[in-house]
Amino acid sequence: MIYIASLGYSFHVSNDQNKKNGVRKSAKTNLSGTTSKGNNAIQNAAGLTKTDNHNCRKYDNDIKKIEIIRGTNSIVNDVKKLYRDEFEEARIEYNSRQTRDDRKIKDYFTHVSDNSKSDLAVEIIIELGNFEYWETKDINFKKKMTNVFKEQVKKLETLAPDFKIASAIIHYDESCPHMHIIGVPVKFKNKYGMNKQVGKSDVFTKITLRNIQDQMRVHCIEAYNKEYGLEDILNEKMEGRNEDYTTPEYVKMKKNLKKHENNLKRAKGKSDKLDNSTKEVKEILDNTKLKGFNKNQCVLSIYEKEKIDEFVKQVDNTNKEYKRIQKLSVTLEEMDFNLFRSEQQIAHLIMTNSNLESENISLNKKLKEQEITINDLENENKSLSSKLKYFKDMFYNLIQFLMDKIFRIKDNKYKEFAKELYDCGALDDKNYEDIIGISKTTNIKENDTIEKDRDDLEK
Repeated sequence: MIYIASLGYSFHVSNDQNKKNGVRKSAKTNLSGTTSKGNNAIQNAAGLTKTDNHNCRKYDNDIKKIEIIRGTNSIVNDVKKLYRDEFEEARIEYNSRQTRDDRKIKDYFTHVSDNSKSDLAVEIIIELGNFEYWETKDINFKKKMTNVFKEQVKKLETLAPDFKIASAIIHYDESCPHMHIIGVPVKFKNKYGMNKQVGKSDVFTKITLRNIQDQMRVHCIEAYNKEYGLEDILNEKMEGRNEDYTTPEYVKMKKNLKKHENNLKRAKGKSDKLDNSTKEVKEILDNTKLKGFNKNQCVLSIYEKEKIDEFVKQVDNTNKEYKRIQKLSVTLEEMDFNLFRSEQQIAHLIMTNSNLESENISLNKKLKEQEITINDLENENKSLSSKLKYFKDMFYNLIQFLMDKIFRIKDNKYKEFAKELYDCGALDDKNYEDIIGISKTTNIKENDTIEKDRDDLEK
């Protein structure tokens, strides 16, 4: 029988909802050991440097157990480069419209870093599985997640093309493998300021973020199962929760679970003991005979015997009911598991269908654009054909004019003019020979000669 695990998935986008130091400290006590709380926004260059030091392990930990799959070992430089690539043209264009030097932007990276209203960059932390799942796995097993995380980066770029990724680093030196993505959300066609700017709230709205998270989690478990050759599933998504459990929460949950397990074990032990006692009582009652008084024997009345028999029946029924409920519980768990998996498959199919519909809309849009391009090219071709015909007619008339003049007037000035046209490349060898050669033709009627030359030109 194949063991199927149920894994949790976390896709956390950094924000600055809570900037208190106390919350920052408690954020480090979650299961993954990452600061995936609502207070880890990268607001300025100083925050980016701290992120650089943490993600690239410039403080401590084992640098050999991290893997850089996008960018370099300097996130600060990676983000600065991204700013130059994405915003430099817009900055120059904006400055060209300014009449005052104090309104010009010298460096957009510094400009955003100094602006408390905007985040300099956005960090996304992705994690699959929890501490209990990964604690029994060796480093070689964990590092197979590299390909899974690479697929997550590709998928994210497809789902959020306006989120430009500067860095993606996997940490294998903590409790659970997880990936830190650093990027910059870009908004376009702004009415004020630069035409192209940083725009986190425009790229990551509640609707777009929910759609991204839903599709990323399904894509992650598919890539994971493909990489590991498994058939694991995802835990049901908890609405309204976008962060890991803290350590106190986790300990409390684990303690309650252990308590219920112990209660169930004790109940089962009592049931087994009661089952055995029932068999012994049955045997005693079956062997009991109605005898006179004896100090070594107990005399039971018919009524008492019936009472004990009734008790035994109740015990039997209780045990049977318990076993039936226990069996039913297992059956319900299997049904619940199958239902949950079916729901996941349905959700995946719905999402796949939605993606196909989006792709179909995109392809139809491209098709219409191509049709417009084809129509434009056809119109342009008609226009060029018309112009070509016009110039052909003009050229034919010129040749005809020269042939007529040379034939009729026999004036050398037209031959000289034809020679000049030939020398500058306006006439080719055949045209020139036809024009000059017509004056040498004899014993041919004028009309026949003209018609012949017209035929030659049209050929």
